Amino acid sequence: MTEQEILELLQQHEWKAVEFKEAKKAVPKSAYESVSAFANTEGGHLVFGVKKDGSDFEVVGVIDVDKVQNDFLTTLRGKEKINQTVDVQEYLHTIDQKDLLVFYIPESSRTQKPVYLNGTIALSYLRKGACDVKCTQGEIHRLLREAAPERYDSEALSDFATADFYEEGSLRWYRNIFNQKQPGRHETLSDEDFLREWGFLKEVSGQIIPTRASILFFGKARYVRQVIPRAIVDYQRINTKFDEWIPEKRWDDREVFEENLIQTWLGLLEKYSRISEKPFSVDASTMRRGDNPPDYVTFREAVINLLMHQDYGDHTRMPVIQFFNDRTIFKNPGDAFATKEELLETGTKEVRNPTIVNAFRRIGLSDQAGTGMRSIFQSWGELGNIPPLVNNDKSDKTFELILVKTKLLSEEQVLFQSSIGVHLSEINAKVFAYACQTGIISLTDIKAVTNATSKQCKEIADYLVIQVLLKWVGLSNLAVVDHLWEKFVGAQKVESEPIEGDLLTEAISIGEVSDYQRNTIKYCTVPKSMTELQEKFGFSNKTYFKRKTLDPLIDAGLVEMTNPGKPNASNQKYVISQHGFRLLKVWEGSSD
Repeated sequence: MTEQEILELLQQHEWKAVEFKEAKKAVPKSAYESVSAFANTEGGHLVFGVKKDGSDFEVVGVIDVDKVQNDFLTTLRGKEKINQTVDVQEYLHTIDQKDLLVFYIPESSRTQKPVYLNGTIALSYLRKGACDVKCTQGEIHRLLREAAPERYDSEALSDFATADFYEEGSLRWYRNIFNQKQPGRHETLSDEDFLREWGFLKEVSGQIIPTRASILFFGKARYVRQVIPRAIVDYQRINTKFDEWIPEKRWDDREVFEENLIQTWLGLLEKYSRISEKPFSVDASTMRRGDNPPDYVTFREAVINLLMHQDYGDHTRMPVIQFFNDRTIFKNPGDAFATKEELLETGTKEVRNPTIVNAFRRIGLSDQAGTGMRSIFQSWGELGNIPPLVNNDKSDKTFELILVKTKLLSEEQVLFQSSIGVHLSEINAKVFAYACQTGIISLTDIKAVTNATSKQCKEIADYLVIQVLLKWVGLSNLAVVDHLWEKFVGAQKVESEPIEGDLLTEAISIGEVSDYQRNTIKYCTVPKSMTELQEKFGFSNKTYFKRKTLDPLIDAGLVEMTNPGKPNASNQKYVISQHGFRLLKVWEGSSD
């Protein structure tokens, strides 16, 4: 953490990733609560030498730097105060001639949690907002469950008889698809041998016993409800926009799924087929469908992600899928072990339910290991939408994925970029558009928009900064430069009304295009002469047509002259620009 970042944090006051302590001559006892909280949540910085008085902060400095630092680090490396050795990074900064000690506390691994104090597991803390909060009994149980060497879904359940636990239709459906994907000797195996082959059955003390994953995946409904006494998924369709919905309105369609994962998936698929943009039917035995809706891949990956990664040991909260008119929300008990940036990278990642994850992947109901979330972002982006919103709450141990049906390169945004005379590649235009949507973006946001590598994301950011479109805010965030942000926000506030004359160009820049102008853009995908344009749209008065329709499009950068050096040349023709093609693409997408 740099001196500038500390100063910025002091101005913003305390937040979830930073805790300030006075610690002028000694380490305060509450500092170790912060260590536990950061280690059990997602890491953070502990700053000594700052006095807090209500919402105000004062830099007072650490007087005895060596003593405070040595006492703190020695305690962290011992086991008397904290049950785990915590390796921190320490820094010394001077502000206004006063010394500050800054310690970065990393998040502990899954197997090391909970990190607690004084040999008492009840003294485990989580970071919630700007506070260190003592864990509840339920939160401690979640941490212990995830720290266990044997994963929860692979535990053998001795209370269930091997021959009786599974629902035959579910297993038959799975094996049919499995045999199509992996034809061979598995086709001749008995059901029991097949389940043993793939780890759904275990031999314990001479007995063949089903695992928790096998009950959840294939089990009869009554056994599923014994293993998990709450719903697998709560499906809700709410026929309104998210911002217009009030909980009292309830829902237009709801189903609480309490059957095994296969039956839940097929039930959700049937629900989706009814409300998708292109309704379709599915052969449940072959998984074949004639015409996938455009957002099917995103839907499939999001649903399977919810079924694979939820915390099945949490019996107090159930997953919810809410279909609104303008977005779909997937909310799961159980956070992702990886960060958002890591989720968007390729490569194997640690998962909560490895047996369930592998079972889905063997039949192609999820992309290859480590690419599921990346596939969601990519498929949703290919539809022209803004990137999915992810809230991976490690303190509440929940994961939320939101698919918002808002176009990234909207008509308004294309016209805005055209009005400021900027010529960007498709990728750079999308990144700038997202910055205009959100105000501030990070390098991870650029990765979410582009699916590019970290190096490429940095290059994109640097290019947009060089073009004076974005500016760096801190080490990894960027914001739209002030004058463009003011223009964009101001443009959105202008009310739509008939506009004539020179003001028409300004109207185009804020998203108003007349029918004649729209048709001109569509017609000029190849160069057209003035005569061709007049004949096409029935204008006998060349001057009127040029002033009312064509000139505003040229001034707005949507149409270009083939001979700009000689505007009145006899061979002059008109063709849409890069921005015009991009706007045409937006219109074509909205008409599907």
